[in-house]
Amino acid sequence: MEKEKDLETTLKEKIEPLLEETMEKHLGITIPQIETDITDKLKRPSLHLYVPLQLPFNQAKKHFKKEFLKKEILQHKGNISQLAKSLDLDRRSIHRTIKDLKIKIDDLRGKSPLEHQEEFIGKTIRSTLEQYEDIIHPQKMEEMYKQVESLSRNIAKDLPHEEITWKQAERDFEKQFLQHSLEENQWSISQTAKKIKLRPETLSRKIKKLNLKKGY
Repeated sequence: MEKEKDLETTLKEKIEPLLEETMEKHLGITIPQIETDITDKLKRPSLHLYVPLQLPFNQAKKHFKKEFLKKEILQHKGNISQLAKSLDLDRRSIHRTIKDLKIKIDDLRGKSPLEHQEEFIGKTIRSTLEQYEDIIHPQKMEEMYKQVESLSRNIAKDLPHEEITWKQAERDFEKQFLQHSLEENQWSISQTAKKIKLRPETLSRKIKKLNLKKGY
């Protein structure tokens, strides 16, 4: 709860003013909805930043788990004991999952958590700006895109890391992925199940378990 307050405070007192100042300077106006969209995504990472949404469910989940675990390994600087505590897993499970997902620890060495954070924030800002390309002058939008790298670097310095357990991460993945898939297929259970390669019975059970509803 304390970390959630820290995140909310940081977004309100540091990130929002930074976004507002940048828009004022390069767009000539401030658009509160862009600020809200970006800060909302920073509170809860949008799934498409981790996973190609066209993948079948099980393949997408494996991809998500790999990217999520790589991020957490970097955050904890490879300290498996700290990582296990943060994710609420035992060390043996961590090592087994790293092996199963074919994560190469050596490839992560030399890359700082801040760099990874900047990369995520940059994707978040770009994906949000793309949604407004039809209503903002192309030249001004181009100026905003040029500021993404600098914005990402400045935001990464202040944005606190959100602690989340392995089970919570998996649940978040399933909720976002299945909600997206259902909406894309007009909430047809059979059509959605066929597309994401799940049995209709399994999909129905997950909808109930995750309390998924239309329009959320």
